Amino acid sequence: MNRSFLFPAITRSFVRLFLFILPLLAINNVNANDKSAWIRINQLGYSPVSVKVAVLGSKGNQKFKTFQLIEVSTSRIVFKSKTSKNYGAYGPFASSYRFDFTKFKTLGTYYLKSGSTQSPEFQISTDVYAGTSDFVLNYMRQQRSGFNPYLKDSCHTHDGYTLYGPMPEKTHVDVAGGWHDATDYLQYATTSANATYHLLAAYRDFPGVFTDKHLANGLEGTNGMADVADEAKWGLDWLLKMHPRDDWMFNQIADDRDHAGYRLPNKDSVDYGYGKGTGRPVYFITGEIQGFKKYKNRTTGTSSTAGKFASAFALGSQLFSKSDQQYAEKLKLKSVSAYQYGLIKPGVSQTAPGTAPYFYEEDNWVDDMELGAAAIYQLTHEQKYFDQALQYSVQEKVIPWMGTDTARHYQWYPFHNFGHYELAETSDPVNKAKLISYYKEGIQKVWDKSKNNAFYRGIPFIWCSNNLTTSFAIQCVLYRKLSGDTTYIELEQATFDWLFGLNPWGTSMVYGLPGSANADTPVDPHSSLTVLQHYPLDGGLVDGPVKGSIFANLLGIKMHEADEYMEFQSDLAVYHDDSGDFSTNEPTMDGTASLVYLLAAKESQSGEVVAPKK
Repeated sequence: MNRSFLFPAITRSFVRLFLFILPLLAINNVNANDKSAWIRINQLGYSPVSVKVAVLGSKGNQKFKTFQLIEVSTSRIVFKSKTSKNYGAYGPFASSYRFDFTKFKTLGTYYLKSGSTQSPEFQISTDVYAGTSDFVLNYMRQQRSGFNPYLKDSCHTHDGYTLYGPMPEKTHVDVAGGWHDATDYLQYATTSANATYHLLAAYRDFPGVFTDKHLANGLEGTNGMADVADEAKWGLDWLLKMHPRDDWMFNQIADDRDHAGYRLPNKDSVDYGYGKGTGRPVYFITGEIQGFKKYKNRTTGTSSTAGKFASAFALGSQLFSKSDQQYAEKLKLKSVSAYQYGLIKPGVSQTAPGTAPYFYEEDNWVDDMELGAAAIYQLTHEQKYFDQALQYSVQEKVIPWMGTDTARHYQWYPFHNFGHYELAETSDPVNKAKLISYYKEGIQKVWDKSKNNAFYRGIPFIWCSNNLTTSFAIQCVLYRKLSGDTTYIELEQATFDWLFGLNPWGTSMVYGLPGSANADTPVDPHSSLTVLQHYPLDGGLVDGPVKGSIFANLLGIKMHEADEYMEFQSDLAVYHDDSGDFSTNEPTMDGTASLVYLLAAKESQSGEVVAPKK
């Protein structure tokens, strides 16, 4: 929870001072603590049967040969072991070590110590992930357009007026609803469809972890449906509006004219040429280059967005077939028509920029059509869709960002290919083995870049690096589920741990999670809700660290306060908990939706014995 929200009369600067002093007052952070070395942990804690690793990073010359695990209640050393090899320099650190205490399984509250350096306290518990996926849904509800349950008010109800379509320009079509993409109020079909799919898949694969505490409109109450299904349906209902006819499909609402300063969504008065706050443009998918001002995208076709529509509709039809047959049948028909729309002009449909050079530069599309075809095959059992999905799968076996150091913004999106998994689930043994090998090849590429640093970090520090991190962890989960192979389990856990504090900055990347008083979580995200009203953004996954060179060359960055993470910044990567830095701490809707799936997987597996393959 946002501490500045809890203490609205206290300035944000005072809150930061309080958060800095608080750890120094904690009973286990004694004065002898080495200020040139830090032990980073997963602040959520560790499941007793999972891989359990911490990382020490040091700026000094001291050697760290052993470490101890100490029980808080008794101050007793309950486990001790040798450290790993010195992995050497990484980011701000001159040396770094891994502390592996996987063998220790006793429940309790602990901290780690090596020399005079000790970690924050953490738990080993069977329920460390309990309720986390439901918690993250708070941010999804907060991002709703149309009726917003957090504000208990409506916004953007006049959307939208058409651009580029076959109809007369400025024709009004009802596309109100869906989710705002991030802090701005743009809405993209590509990210929304991907988010919807992840929510649906989470409900299908891990139904037992979700609860029913909200109504369909997002207000508190019960309606006999899990909240994650309600949220997925909110996405589906909007996608239906964005594909109202077989020959009509829209890609986005609004454009970068939206970037007109901080304001609440229900107070949005931007004038797009239709009158202040009276409606926004909705971009028709033509398969041609678009952009309303100086900057244009590089669109080549219709497939990347249409394939995402098809997969979300098909999976939605499967899951709602028992509770609402009429709705399920509608989704089934739309899944097929959306897939056909993707065949009109094979290629990518990028988002439309305007006065700024930033847009979603998606350059791949066969993964979207593979997932669309695989989902429709699962729904209809028509062999042609399986065959087409299989053909698409060999055209992009590995998402191209894996194993690289950089990529353009959302160049390879979604950041993992769910289609390989869905196709493998219904494949014969030979094809299943091939699909599993594609996942393994991608994971191995990342492992080859990860294994030589103590954080096991092999994911590029590009804009929205946390979204890539979440997706890669999901691919590891899906690979392990399909294959039973635990070779990469330490890499999988390290990728997950990174999001919750096991990183150079020692901070969780999820707003309000964990919720303990001593946790280091985002306090000052780039958001109108926090800047104007100090509202918490519970569950929001922030963008994450970027290369120092990327940060230095972004337009419009203006830091508002002193950098509390200054000593952990480096050319390798920077991260700021400052509302002026939209590149590293702005939450995103689609990354958060993916995190719902990942946390649901971790919660459902928290009792499983998952150990590295020896």
